[in-house]
Amino acid sequence: MLRLFVLLLIFIPFLASSQIAQWRGPERDGIYPEKGLADIWPSNGPQLILAVDSIGAGWSSPVTNGKAIFVTGKKDTVEYLTSIDFTGKINWQVPFGRRWTNGYSDSRCTPTLEGNKIYVQNGTGIMSCFDALSGKLIWSVDVEKKFAGFDDVYGVAESPLIVDNKVISSPIGTLAGVVALYKNTGKVIWQTKKLIGRRSFASPIQYQYKNFKYLLTQSNEELIAVNADNGQIMWTWQRFKGRPEKHFGWNTIVNTPIFKNDEIYITKGYHDPSIMLKMAADGKSVSVKWKNPSLDCHIGGVVLVDGYIYGSNWISNDKGNWACLKWDNGQTMYDVPWINKGSIISADNKLYCFDEKSGTVGLVKPNPNKFEVISSFKVNKGSGMYWAHPMINDGKLFIRHGTFLLVYNIKK
Repeated sequence: MLRLFVLLLIFIPFLASSQIAQWRGPERDGIYPEKGLADIWPSNGPQLILAVDSIGAGWSSPVTNGKAIFVTGKKDTVEYLTSIDFTGKINWQVPFGRRWTNGYSDSRCTPTLEGNKIYVQNGTGIMSCFDALSGKLIWSVDVEKKFAGFDDVYGVAESPLIVDNKVISSPIGTLAGVVALYKNTGKVIWQTKKLIGRRSFASPIQYQYKNFKYLLTQSNEELIAVNADNGQIMWTWQRFKGRPEKHFGWNTIVNTPIFKNDEIYITKGYHDPSIMLKMAADGKSVSVKWKNPSLDCHIGGVVLVDGYIYGSNWISNDKGNWACLKWDNGQTMYDVPWINKGSIISADNKLYCFDEKSGTVGLVKPNPNKFEVISSFKVNKGSGMYWAHPMINDGKLFIRHGTFLLVYNIKK
């Protein structure tokens, strides 16, 4: 019995340290494993339990380990990572590089938290690792400079991905397309060959199906599958191959793919159809299963719930509807207006839609037959566009707007 107790003392901290808080939830698919959330909100919205200013301007989402909240933000010419406790007190605030300077300069990287280490990447491509307890810098690598990446018009918007002992970045540089750094030191573990295109604004995911274990990342022209162990390129799929010409917005790739079994769904705005890809049995190629123009998601992401894909589409940069597609065949279930396009996440068989124009948060039933808003409220603090994706943890809804972090109680 004593031996078992000692083993548990060793094993439990290991389990705690392996938990990752990151961009769009545990699997980066916008699905949060919460239960016991309210089925309807009060007429004036759920209770606001925390409002913190002075985090800096940004469109990134917060993450939490249940003890502190971590978020990035821009102040003047510098980006900062901030740790906040649940009373609203700022534990520490540290710089992690200069902001992007060529327009849309607010922070856009959501931190990645694993155990007592937190990883961020600034708008110019510097990857940094900090101690989550003290804010002390552990290591920093200028990924863009080291691998000859290209600073596109909107800078770097990728959130770091942790896979085993690696932290992943996709500079799509002339010296390497995708790189894996040792998460404890920042040293290079592997780097791929040069790839087609330039860096996109999307974040990578880990794709696991049967014996396949890939990283899925994107340039502005390709979807790329990489062997996570050694950096071997397993396959690439060119979005614009065979097109006679490129069009407005063709290279703006923002949304992280989602997958189920051997199928991968990708979407972007600007009237480009969303696409379902099916992986070959040997895992070395993909083919198009279906295309659908109804859900050309701009920047708000999509979620898969009970066999249906939900999200908002692009009519113009300032306008979009909300749509639902059937996963299996791409059938459009609905395509309807609701205030404006925006971001979406899901938890406890509910959809949480955040309109980017007015800051209205909608509690929506995942009904493939209609866009069914159960409750809604407006975010009334902060300034600028409502582009930050919401986050849910421990019965709380986290909303970031400009320099404000807002936390609402959404438990039953």
